[in-house]
Amino acid sequence: MSKVQILAPNGLPAREQLSTWQGAGGGFGGQLERWQPRLQSVDAALLPNLKLGNARAEDVTRNNAFAANGVQLHIDNIVGHLFRLSYKPRWRLLGITDADARAFAQDVEAWWFEFAEDPVGCWLDVERKRTATMMVREAVGTHTRLGEVSAAAEWIERRGTPMRTAVRMVSPKRIGNPGDRADSENLRAGVEFDRNGVAIAYHIRQLTSGGMGLGTGYGREWRRVEREAANGRIKFIHVFEPSEDGQARGANQFLTVLEQSHMLPKLQHTKLQNAIVNAMYAATIESELGNEAALELIGAGDESVEKIAKYMMAVNSFNSGSKLALNGVKIPHLWPGEKLHLQTSGNVDNGYADFESSILRWMAAGLNLPYEPFARDYRQSTYSSARASMMEGWRYYMGRRKVIASRFATHLFVLAFEEALQRRLLTLPRKATRGFYEARASWCNCEWIGAGRLAIDGLKEVKEAVLRIESGLSTYEKELALLGEDYQETFAQQVREMNERREAGLPPPSWMQAQALAPEQPEPTE
Repeated sequence: MSKVQILAPNGLPAREQLSTWQGAGGGFGGQLERWQPRLQSVDAALLPNLKLGNARAEDVTRNNAFAANGVQLHIDNIVGHLFRLSYKPRWRLLGITDADARAFAQDVEAWWFEFAEDPVGCWLDVERKRTATMMVREAVGTHTRLGEVSAAAEWIERRGTPMRTAVRMVSPKRIGNPGDRADSENLRAGVEFDRNGVAIAYHIRQLTSGGMGLGTGYGREWRRVEREAANGRIKFIHVFEPSEDGQARGANQFLTVLEQSHMLPKLQHTKLQNAIVNAMYAATIESELGNEAALELIGAGDESVEKIAKYMMAVNSFNSGSKLALNGVKIPHLWPGEKLHLQTSGNVDNGYADFESSILRWMAAGLNLPYEPFARDYRQSTYSSARASMMEGWRYYMGRRKVIASRFATHLFVLAFEEALQRRLLTLPRKATRGFYEARASWCNCEWIGAGRLAIDGLKEVKEAVLRIESGLSTYEKELALLGEDYQETFAQQVREMNERREAGLPPPSWMQAQALAPEQPEPTE
């Protein structure tokens, strides 16, 4: 007897069903059988198309308003208008008291603000265009578009400041293998590694003097920059969040939404063009010619063009000569066999708004942004939904602030702080048992205060903060940091204002008076 073989729905021989996860099998009806992606490292998947992916991401953020807004949301929520230093040396490990640490912290914060946030001198920037906050804002924007941040530490003699430390912002697009040669075991995408996978040097493509070489602004020369000096001083800053071991370069956040980001403006242009065309014609005239008349009019050969032209001229002359009017309104007198059809634009939307919203939600999810501020669409939002969306976004922003913005800002601080100690612009507390190079991490421990959290209902959120403080679940430092403020500056200002009010004969402020002016409001019913 011949062997009977059972076929699967896809026409192939059915396999014995093994106990496995559905996602690792053929799927219902065999839909997954042809989906056979390879297991690859991040570098193997990313580096071959790194330049193309970054170029597409930059093109999208230049020409797509929503993509540009996504980058700006990162900058404004992670950094804000001032990235404020909150210096916190680990005083227990350094052998000093808490009081000594607070006093030293005040001196350090005052020095940093004077040097790094000088809007006129811009001494920390090699190009003297950016304050420290502006450098961090640029770093966050670059990280959003390209997935990484890079900068080089330099030593520049200048008038106007005793400090020589300066940092040059370096676009990650300039990092690459010399001569565009292929990757090797110790050199991948312009990053040089040791046998343990530690980055030891970076190869930076130089800019052309005119800025337009080869049509890209980049020349054909590369410069090797070591990651750090022999004493541990950073020479090149490279910040990104790796997703896997051995990763050499960062992946930009637009890679998962590039297709949608690129096609959305084309869809909008097409829809706009369609709406314009529909609105161009208010009425059309339809002519009913019989077959014989049409054939006689069209004719054949070279004479047909002349016949059509004569016919159109006759119709035009007839319509132009019509002078019929009723109360000033013209009445059309049509050519025999013609009909007048009034045109309406109809529904130009035709479900477009919902389709666009679906694409924007996809983009917002890929960029980890709340949909409402990303799409600038609050039509369907209630207080609860808007607050939930904003809080989810805030958690993401805080992670990015800690991992990317704060780390980059701390690198800037460490470079300048080391020189300030050497030049005795700052002096370590006398009782310290460990020096700068013995406990670099403890002396350079920093917190950074950026943009405050958006308040959906200011009164409710202030009362919530007060209750957390009074119940011991939070502190003034944490609550004021959520507002983007430094609690020490706030307390000092409150003391000055209280003294001024007392001298002016004004009563002190009272929480009870504030409560009387803004009593609890009942929840609106939906």
